[in-house]
Amino acid sequence: MALTAAASAREILTRLHDLMAKRLPAQSKLNAVVNIIGEALHSEVCSIYLLREGVLELFATRGLKQEAVHVTKLGLGEGLVGTIAANVETLNLDEATSHPNFVHNPETGEERFHSFAGVPIIRRERAVGVLAVQHVDPRRYADIEIEALQTVAMVLSELIANAELIDVAGGTSTRLQPTSASSVRGFPLVEGMARGVAVFHQPRIVIEHTVAEDIEAERHRVYAAFDKMRDQIERMTSQAEFGSGGEHEEILATYKMFAYDEGWSRRINEAIDSGLTAEAAIERVQQRTRMRMREIDDPLLSDRMHDLEDLSNRLLRIVSGQLGTAAQLGLRQDSILIARNLGPAELLEYDRRRLKGVVLEEGSLTAHVTIVARAMGVPVLGRVRDVRREVAEGDFLLLDVGEESLFVRPTLAIEEAFEAKLSLSQKRRAVFAQLRNEAPVTRDGHRVTVMVNAGLRDDVAALDLTGADGIGLFRTEFQFLVSATLPQREEQRRLYRDVLEAAGDRPVIFRTVDIGGDKALPYLHHDAEGEEENPAMGWRALRLALDRDGLMKAQARALIEAGAGRTLNVMFPMVSEPWEFDEARALFEAQRAWLAARGRKLPNVIRYGAMLEVPALAEVLDQLLPRLDFLSIGTNDLTQFLFAADRAHPKLALRYDWLSPAILRFLRRVSEQARAAEVPVAVCGEMGGRPLEALALIGLGIDRLSITPAAVGPIKAMLRSLDRGAAMAAVQGMLDRPERSVRTMLGEWAEAQGVELA
Repeated sequence: MALTAAASAREILTRLHDLMAKRLPAQSKLNAVVNIIGEALHSEVCSIYLLREGVLELFATRGLKQEAVHVTKLGLGEGLVGTIAANVETLNLDEATSHPNFVHNPETGEERFHSFAGVPIIRRERAVGVLAVQHVDPRRYADIEIEALQTVAMVLSELIANAELIDVAGGTSTRLQPTSASSVRGFPLVEGMARGVAVFHQPRIVIEHTVAEDIEAERHRVYAAFDKMRDQIERMTSQAEFGSGGEHEEILATYKMFAYDEGWSRRINEAIDSGLTAEAAIERVQQRTRMRMREIDDPLLSDRMHDLEDLSNRLLRIVSGQLGTAAQLGLRQDSILIARNLGPAELLEYDRRRLKGVVLEEGSLTAHVTIVARAMGVPVLGRVRDVRREVAEGDFLLLDVGEESLFVRPTLAIEEAFEAKLSLSQKRRAVFAQLRNEAPVTRDGHRVTVMVNAGLRDDVAALDLTGADGIGLFRTEFQFLVSATLPQREEQRRLYRDVLEAAGDRPVIFRTVDIGGDKALPYLHHDAEGEEENPAMGWRALRLALDRDGLMKAQARALIEAGAGRTLNVMFPMVSEPWEFDEARALFEAQRAWLAARGRKLPNVIRYGAMLEVPALAEVLDQLLPRLDFLSIGTNDLTQFLFAADRAHPKLALRYDWLSPAILRFLRRVSEQARAAEVPVAVCGEMGGRPLEALALIGLGIDRLSITPAAVGPIKAMLRSLDRGAAMAAVQGMLDRPERSVRTMLGEWAEAQGVELA
């Protein structure tokens, strides 16, 4: 073929543009399309297969037997056509029968054709069909012919969509039935069940027109978009504060290199030359990149290709003018959000009435978005690899975090089973809601204090909804994490005052800011050299606050002013040694004295507590306890520090059990010391919000829990069915002769005793 790829594609696109404008039935258009492509490429066979009811059906052909149309069908992965669709890849064979997946379809009369080339017809990253050409003579199609086919397939996708042969979600329409149901697995971050339509946090750009009317105008639009994108990248990288040196600088340099890559911009220009609009040209090159990504095994190169994917999306948004996240565009119905990752501020932008669940490609148990989602009562499934390839926007989804599963386009049977389980879960929640006004008293008359964890102003409403005794952990850092700039003292004071007033006479324990390390704030510069290899054990929490005492002084004054005329409870996070507690307490006392000297109204009393998260503190508790008004054990960080195991690591997150003898014996020793010193001790962490784990804590003599609001009902039900004395005897006995985990023994004991663990 003497023509260039661009000229070949442009010739075909010009004819297709005229065809698409005609008022013809969809089938007639497809019949015309195969003739246009076959003639332009001088190919004896041109065929179109479309996905229907989960199989690829021959919809139109030039050169094969017409009686095979709507009769020949191939499953995904079956034959050459099925392989192309399943792998979203291009095949170019001089001898079709040489491919291991070749399947002979005698009804088509294709046995006399040797050469074969096929490209996927892609709609929103999903293959919805295949465009194939065949020739009698054994020969590989030239690269320019394959390029032309790929470009035409892109336009064909628009034709099929506009003809309503496929729906907007990327599958087939109701006339052709949806694509088959599937399910994907993930890691449970926030328990719960949800149903709704898939919504992408960064919505995919809908390309309305693929064929250009004016090529030079389209080229100008791309040039302008490149300039704007490069300005954004320069601004973003120059404003980033990571410290000097480190791997991040190489990553940012590579990212900028892609933004200025002449090869990338040249390929987009070539796609415009073929007759595509600016948006379609970018998407055309992006499709080629995705196909290359699927062939790359090297994780480093794969990451680099992801950088290019990210830049392509940015360029596409600029040129199309379709900016903003799904939150800014607004949710229109019950939705399950799909994202690579999210920050807490981004999650809070969504309408809580319509946001039913979140699915992340990344995510961890300790991420702040997970904590915020838990507080919002939004189930989250994390580490769902390639979810954006499995799910299309608008797909109906069922999310069951307990089963670690996301059901995509579920069958009626799956939906009915899900609804039955959800109904049972809702009935259980209704039963728990009835316990709102019931005290958490054990069967043998022991009163347990059950409080909730909070971090947002709206979280205080959980006190009345659950009947909790107070807020055992108010995470003050949330205000910092969701703010674009450092919250001023007056902003902090208003928040703390609002929380205290909403809580009434119920106690609120404010934890001073736990930021730094893996909870970095963009407006707080890091003095350390390079990035921290172990941020959870790095410059964070009280360590950071004592170094940056201006930050802590402002918070201390805001808390003291907010607590005027009340009891103020202040807790310092990540105390490692007694002197750190002493310094933090002295800082607060200095601010109290400063305010008193100016005649300001003060709290009636300030109670100071510490969080035990660093195991080293347990070795000097005898020194610290006489100085404390209360002690809280943070089991989330404590667990990973005790086991030297990052709970955010996929292979370690579930490896070490909270009911291991090591954890329980440690907690027993700490609680016994605190009781002997007459210092109230509480557990504030995810461990206390799980009924079996909470039972173990009660068995250790711990009778103060601070948990997520959703866990209050189940924990109350467990406590009211429990004999505390019997539990203490059982747990002590299990720890005296421990196995690898106490979980099995304790579960069997609870079942025998009739303890409510649902």
